[in-house]
Amino acid sequence: MGYTLQFGQITQYLPYLAGGAVVSLELALLSIFGGMLLGLFGALGKTAGGPWLRRLVNAYVVFFTNTPLLVQVYFLYFGLPAFGILLNSFDAVLLGMTINAGAYLTEIQRAGFLSVHRNEIEAAETLGMSRLQSVRYVILPHIVRSLYPALTSHFTLMTLGSSMAAIFGVEELTGRAFNVNSITFRSIEIFLAVAVMYVIVTLILNLIFVLVGRYQFRVRMRVF
Repeated sequence: MGYTLQFGQITQYLPYLAGGAVVSLELALLSIFGGMLLGLFGALGKTAGGPWLRRLVNAYVVFFTNTPLLVQVYFLYFGLPAFGILLNSFDAVLLGMTINAGAYLTEIQRAGFLSVHRNEIEAAETLGMSRLQSVRYVILPHIVRSLYPALTSHFTLMTLGSSMAAIFGVEELTGRAFNVNSITFRSIEIFLAVAVMYVIVTLILNLIFVLVGRYQFRVRMRVF
């Protein structure tokens, strides 16, 4: 085809693209924290709530885990204005990612709650621990060790999934790649560079998660 790679034409835009990677991480970080809060209430509702609350949480989980995130954000961005609710592109994407994450994290955290064995709680009571001490020294560490790998994997997926925000004009990594492409028309070079950036970001995240899990929560994980 005679196409010659010319990465020199895009090197001046690398800091701009790196800034987009920071926005991607910001979206993922904010939505994972919001999703964990929603998931916590959802998990408590499914494990300790009444029949109607469990049905309501189940409906939430089924709907948001079986419809595409893109469709959900489309509704928030283009549908809510019909009801007088206007969201900018960043807020619409963030809200959609948070609600979507909450549905998945409801099931993840519910599994963590169910993984606590009754005999562990009884052993803590036998040792004379109070309810607060049992939660602090027995239940919480067990749940964290059980949930940590799943939560870190979901965060990585959300970081990559934030590329969907480019459709709504959010200047995260993929969105900024579109902008640079419209200026330079060096699509192959730009998206190869962006792909490498995504790999670097995810590897760094995984390394951080492994180190934190190993030394803070005593969770054995591998980078690859």
